[in-house]
Amino acid sequence: MSNKAEKKVASKKHTKKPDAHIEGASQLGIEIRKEANFSGWYTQVLKRSEMLEYYEEVSGCYIIRPLAYNIWEEIQSFFDAAIKKLGVEDTYFPMFVSQRQLEREKDHVEGFAPEVAWVTKAGSSNIENPVAIRPTSETVMYPYFAKWIRTYRDLPLKLNQWCNVVRWEFKNPQPFIRTREFLWQEGHTAHFTKEDADIEVREILELYRQVYEDMLAVPVIRGVKSEKEKFAGGLYTTTLEGFIPATGRGVQAATSHCLGQNFSKMFDIVIEDPNAPAGADGKDAKKMYVWQNSWGLSTRSIGVMVMIHGDNKGLVLPPRVAATQVIVIPCGITSKTTDDDKKLVEKKINDVVEELKSAGIKAKADLRENYSPGYKFNHWELKGVPIRLEIGPRDLSNQQSLMVRRDNGSKEPIPLEGIVSRISDTLKIIQKDMFDRAKKVYDDHVKIVLKWEDFVPILDGKNFALIPWCEGEKCEDEIKEKSARHITEQEAEDEKAPSMGAKSLCIPFEQPDDPPIIPGETKCVSCGTLAKRYALFGRSY
Repeated sequence: MSNKAEKKVASKKHTKKPDAHIEGASQLGIEIRKEANFSGWYTQVLKRSEMLEYYEEVSGCYIIRPLAYNIWEEIQSFFDAAIKKLGVEDTYFPMFVSQRQLEREKDHVEGFAPEVAWVTKAGSSNIENPVAIRPTSETVMYPYFAKWIRTYRDLPLKLNQWCNVVRWEFKNPQPFIRTREFLWQEGHTAHFTKEDADIEVREILELYRQVYEDMLAVPVIRGVKSEKEKFAGGLYTTTLEGFIPATGRGVQAATSHCLGQNFSKMFDIVIEDPNAPAGADGKDAKKMYVWQNSWGLSTRSIGVMVMIHGDNKGLVLPPRVAATQVIVIPCGITSKTTDDDKKLVEKKINDVVEELKSAGIKAKADLRENYSPGYKFNHWELKGVPIRLEIGPRDLSNQQSLMVRRDNGSKEPIPLEGIVSRISDTLKIIQKDMFDRAKKVYDDHVKIVLKWEDFVPILDGKNFALIPWCEGEKCEDEIKEKSARHITEQEAEDEKAPSMGAKSLCIPFEQPDDPPIIPGETKCVSCGTLAKRYALFGRSY
């Protein structure tokens, strides 16, 4: 995207929202206030921090730059090691699928149909049978599951692939959150019993929780999707639901689905029942369908992290996923500083960096002479580096360094002796503090609603509503319609929720007990029939 185009996207509300502009900000930093123009702020942070570049050749596609790709690599490294301990093996299937195969499972493909991209030409010639680029891989993989699985001894079959998928969004693409091409992992497994499948669904969801909460410091609510919102063609869907405080909107963070036997029946993935083998009388063995799961996590996670932790100076990266955890910058050097003193400062900085790196801490020195310390401070703050160390001639004489935390701006002199231990402890504290702050904000914005007249005002206050609910699909449609409102200037209309009405995000695993749902007595907040459980409703991306 050109500078002119970037300014148009990032600050198109400037004439109407003068308070969105940060007075005195340079074009190298963030010029838009997060609280005043969230979408403009988000775009500017991603681009100016060098996490992402717009791909000008195809709208809705983006270049993931090294700063952001490193985060994806950290997620990959953790998650791939964890699923291998569960017996999952990595594989790779082709990205093309025939129209016949894609449409084989009608209910499943219906939700993806408007977004499927088709290859219809090879050079200048039309392709007789167009092929689709995978929006997801169930219909690509399951014919081969049927080929490979013959007996119960072939189970469980647990495969995962790290790949890209294409979903041709036509309106309002948003970097990382909704793009035409994105990276993800998709796990596909087959099991002998439903109990085995159920166990894995929860194991994977717990790993996703660890990615978000333990790595990205992003709080989530775990739950199960309603029948209306579950994965098309599946038995049930478990989910992690995040919350973006700046907009009061939810975001589906990751999903783990039990597909039941729906796909195995469609693709004839069967085994002989070991409890009913072929008899001596010539009776055939009883056939049984396998139980299947699928689960996925995508680069959307990076966008969610930026939205929650970023501030008006730029990124704020959790230490566990930061490519650079500590930046060391020379300070206090003036025209009166001798060359020998400069060399001593640089030597000490390099020694500190090597000491930190040898302990596994990702540290760098910024010794560029053509930039002032102030410029360097802003540069690394924009990139979200968790800790800045400042070292100058006076610090050397005092055998100390000034430590500055990116997450809260606190400054503290620390001894150079034992610096590895101190920095290591501080990185852990930053990681915990970032999660705790985000968790408190999330918790404060989840409101129990017991009367319908409070429902929409709660949503308009940028909150989620946790309501006693009947779990009826008709009621869910009515809630969305009744809670619709006009789109504000700050929010783009979402094609999938045109009026921004509330939808069910999940039925949380952890149910409120004050007040509890009393069977046969508690009423649904919306329709007045008997409520089954509390459900989380909100406006969402």
